Amino acid sequence: MRQLKVYTSLWAMQPHDQTGVKLPHDQVCEMVAGAGFDGMAIDLGASDVAVAHAVRPHMEANGLTPLIVAFPKTIESLGETLHMAADFGAPFVDVIGQVMPIALDDMVPVIETWMGMADRVGVPVQFETHRNCITNDLYTTLQLLDRIPDMRICADLSHYVVDREFWFPLSDHDMGLMSRILHRSDSFQGRVSSRQQIQLQLDFPQHQKWVELFKGWWREGLADWRARNSSGDCIFVCELGPPEYAMTDAQGREMSNRWAEAQMIKGWVQEIWEDLGGDGS
Repeated sequence: MRQLKVYTSLWAMQPHDQTGVKLPHDQVCEMVAGAGFDGMAIDLGASDVAVAHAVRPHMEANGLTPLIVAFPKTIESLGETLHMAADFGAPFVDVIGQVMPIALDDMVPVIETWMGMADRVGVPVQFETHRNCITNDLYTTLQLLDRIPDMRICADLSHYVVDREFWFPLSDHDMGLMSRILHRSDSFQGRVSSRQQIQLQLDFPQHQKWVELFKGWWREGLADWRARNSSGDCIFVCELGPPEYAMTDAQGREMSNRWAEAQMIKGWVQEIWEDLGGDGS
């Protein structure tokens, strides 16, 4: 049976709203589980392995599945993260690779080596569409997908909207490029951006055109995932980052409640999933 599993991010919960308060891990995990999330991504770029081990027992106590987000700075360093992910019971490792050759021909062996390491450990890897990493550029990533048929994506399309500075409305050509990314995506991340800002407030009237654009992409991505998979878990991570991802006012106060917004995105995605047929066929 196919199931939608919605996660949030530990990074997004530290802090989680305008107060700026960083809650202890036990309270964070109780909040996340109490709101109906299935798991939580542990971002090793925003924290470290020690934090991952510290939060693990609280996640287990609350029935939350960990997802490991890796930022390997060398090819070899991903190996330790893969073994940790296997021990944690993570469904896959989300790779934001910091090994960034300029030439496509030099990128291909990096991706293939990481994929081979993952195969040997027995933990899948997905390469997140993200700025300042090997998938930084949309065009180059599409070329990587053409060269490496087994390369799978974790789609955070917010980065490509900013990176390409897409005009709204997007052209059919640009929408087609994003569809090619979605077609190779095995998981998704939830954030709404515009051509100049990486994370928009979801309820501001001027942002609604971008909100609707991303809802459309999430629907397309989920529908495509369902067409390719007759069983398994489709993971969607609500990842609303703290400042400086989140916009702030002149006093440095966040302009939206990210915890409330994460639950809003969770609700949207669950509605889309049910509209597509839910957990049945």
